[in-house]
Amino acid sequence: MEFSFDEKDFASCCGSTKFAKEMASASPFRSFQDAVSVAKGVWFNSVDVNGWLQAFSAHPQIGQTHAPSVASEASAQGIRKWILCNKMWSKGEQSTALATATGSSLQELSEWNARYREKFGFVFLICAAGRSTDEILAELKRRYTNRPIVEFEIAAQEQMKITELRLAKLFSSRENISSSVDKYSAAKKAEDRISIIGGHVTAASEISTAKLIHHPARTRPPITTHVLDVSQGSPAAGIEVLLEVWRGTQSRPTFGASGGGSWVFQGSSTTDLDGRSGQLLSIVDDVNPGIYRISFNTGKYIPNGFFPYVSLVFEIKESQKREHFHVPLLLSPFSFSTYRGS
Repeated sequence: MEFSFDEKDFASCCGSTKFAKEMASASPFRSFQDAVSVAKGVWFNSVDVNGWLQAFSAHPQIGQTHAPSVASEASAQGIRKWILCNKMWSKGEQSTALATATGSSLQELSEWNARYREKFGFVFLICAAGRSTDEILAELKRRYTNRPIVEFEIAAQEQMKITELRLAKLFSSRENISSSVDKYSAAKKAEDRISIIGGHVTAASEISTAKLIHHPARTRPPITTHVLDVSQGSPAAGIEVLLEVWRGTQSRPTFGASGGGSWVFQGSSTTDLDGRSGQLLSIVDDVNPGIYRISFNTGKYIPNGFFPYVSLVFEIKESQKREHFHVPLLLSPFSFSTYRGS
């Protein structure tokens, strides 16, 4: 059985116009898992910075049940449908957090959300299943100290979790739904655990997400990266990227010693205008466990910088071979940092 949806349906799941258009173009889908797999590929690989911000802005402010506006080319009837659907979902998603909050805690949340939005330019999104209002507030304060580029990436990951839950609701709303989607009906129960504080405090813990998605087929390589120039506040285009894996008699390179193995070429690329690398590895369901190294030709990008090149070494364990590893580089002339993204 195939499931066909239009642009208005996908706009109710994510406020990015580009996301809705590309998902509608990819419809019909064989299953919910298939749709989620495509959605991740579209969101992380096709939707640009402006599209992310557009999706963030579609979420309600604290105390609201629908966003004030949404940029869409859909018809007036489609927009009304979007507002009705988004209003209904947001109302359910906010219920638990708002029900457990006191007047003073809501006031403090509102004040901190205003600070957050003033600093970052978008609403606060967080995965908050099972968390109290105090815990949510503590996380908001913690993330407030992040650099804007780091927080922007985190917010994009939270948006994808929201989209997954709403896709589950979209599929389960269809009559004669297939058995492959029936097992995701728990997502409807999850809305009672979903919380939206500030912009969109959402739910779907990693455990819940794992139950919803059983390793769908990949739509992108298992190892990806992007580079952000924090000194300019923009993506870093034109940086050469090299991916290698450790091979030899030693299972892993030993710190401070040589011999016993070498780094073996896996793929190379150059970052595009959004700072994203091209394909560094084949699209496979299972990536080979081992020690990997991503190197960036930073000296060519910043000739007068401190680093002639940067190498990031990380390990993929046997138990992680079906996971995705996004290893970005945050770069300036005299410093760099990284983290594991999604």
